[in-house]
Amino acid sequence: MKSFTATVFAAATFLTTALGDAVPWERLNKNDSMLLILDLQVGLYGLARDFDPNVYHNAMMAHSALGQLFDIPVVMTTSAQEGPNGVLPKAILDMYPDAPLIQRHGEVDAWDNEEFREAVKSTGKKQIIVGGLVTDVCTAFLALSLRAEGYSVWANVEASGTTTELIRNTANDQMARAGVNIVSLFAIVCDLMRDWRHTPGAQTVLPWLAKYYPAYGMIAEAHNGAIKGQGESVMPGEAVLKTQV
Repeated sequence: MKSFTATVFAAATFLTTALGDAVPWERLNKNDSMLLILDLQVGLYGLARDFDPNVYHNAMMAHSALGQLFDIPVVMTTSAQEGPNGVLPKAILDMYPDAPLIQRHGEVDAWDNEEFREAVKSTGKKQIIVGGLVTDVCTAFLALSLRAEGYSVWANVEASGTTTELIRNTANDQMARAGVNIVSLFAIVCDLMRDWRHTPGAQTVLPWLAKYYPAYGMIAEAHNGAIKGQGESVMPGEAVLKTQV
């Protein structure tokens, strides 16, 4: 008769294996990815209280700019923008004057809107990058619906905001259990780029990071400044960054 410890260990091993296989490791591929700009509306912006408002504003702008950086399809959508939720910021709209903008007039979950579903399906992409207001409703509802439809989903944890850290953590946990990848902006950028030698690579990504992710952009700027005038080479993209004389 097996001991209690052996039985528990066997059960734990089985459970770990089963859960580990439930959502296999998958990397972002820029050739099969698209970007969703989900309800990042001016009226909803004040609900993102789990972030510093300035940090969050930069994060949602950076999220929106991913489509330009990697030349991937973009679909934008708003919820009841004629009401208190308001419109998308002009800076985001100006990024994609020709991208679909689906104005939902009642559906809370964007996937319940037929026009939105068709816009997503028409891209032919199976990997969806999403960030939205608010995390526990707009982002979570859509991410879970996309998973149910067989899509792979990457939820940008920095581009989704809600009222409290407790609610954010609960929503992210719910999505993660359904196989949604909860990731940072930098993780998305690096996974789409894959290699600094690629296109886009260091030449365009470093200046982009200097604007939207200065925590890393400053590393390149400091390196450029440290070797300036010493005849050493810098990575493509570093040379255009401002440096200390």
